Amino acid sequence: MNANSAFLSSANRCVVALCGAIASSLVGLPAWANPPETAPPELMQLLEDIDAAASAGDVDAVMEFYSRDFVHDDGLTRSSLRSALVQLWERFPSLTYETELLSWEATNTGYEAQTRTAIAGTEPAPHREYDLNATLQSRQRYENGQIVFQEVLAERATLTSGDAPPTVTVNLPEAVMPDSRYHFDAIVEEPLDNDFLLGSAIEQAVSVDNYLDDTELELELLMAGGLFKVGEAASREGDYWLSGAIVRRGGITIVTQRMKVKK
Repeated sequence: MNANSAFLSSANRCVVALCGAIASSLVGLPAWANPPETAPPELMQLLEDIDAAASAGDVDAVMEFYSRDFVHDDGLTRSSLRSALVQLWERFPSLTYETELLSWEATNTGYEAQTRTAIAGTEPAPHREYDLNATLQSRQRYENGQIVFQEVLAERATLTSGDAPPTVTVNLPEAVMPDSRYHFDAIVEEPLDNDFLLGSAIEQAVSVDNYLDDTELELELLMAGGLFKVGEAASREGDYWLSGAIVRRGGITIVTQRMKVKK
C-alpha cells in the first residue's frame, strides 16, 4: 500500500458467504418468532455443527450443510459459495465462528431461524497482518438438516492493522428510500492531537462478483476526525456495501456495512 491508496479487501465483504450458520440489534424479530430457549435440540446441534466445521476450515464438511438447490438472496449459488469460502479461508486460515440463535419457527419441512454470528481471525502476512472482526445477522430455512435459503438482514465487517489502528464508530442508516440522500460517517474516537488522518469511502452494489474482488481506494487528507460523506441512494432497490478506510500513524481501519435501498 502506498501513501495515497488502500485496498478494500474482499474479506470485508465475503464473510457473508457463511452467514447460513453463522448485526444489528435494531433488526426487529418477526411476529412469528419463538424465543431461542424454546428451540428444539436438533436445531441447536445443527448450528453448533456448522460453526465447528467452519471454524475448522473444512469446506467439504461445511458444504454438506448446504442443499444442492441452495438459494441466496445476494445471488450466491452453492458453487459460488464454495469458491468464496475457499478464497476467504486461504487468506484467513484460522477464522472462528460463533452463532447465536435469535428466533425460530417450525415449518412444514423443517425450520426457519434468525441468527447472529461473530466471526474473527487474522490474515498472516510478511509485512502487515490484518485482523478481521465481523457480525452478521441473517434469516435462513433448513430442510433435512441443510440450508435451502438465506437472506442477510444486517452485516458489518472491520479490518484493522498496526499497533494502534483508529477506533471507528460508523453512523449509517440500515435502510433508505430509492433516490434519497443519506449520511455515511466513520468517526475516529481517539483524539487527533498533532496527528493527521487519510481516508476514503466507497459504495458498491452487493453482487457475487463484488464478494471476491479487491478494490483500491484513493486516500485523501481528512480535515476532521473521520469520514463524513453524503450519498444519494440508487434508484433501484437492493443491498449495498458502504466502506470506509481510515489511516493514521498507528495503523489502518477499514469498515464495511450493509445498507438496504427499499421502498
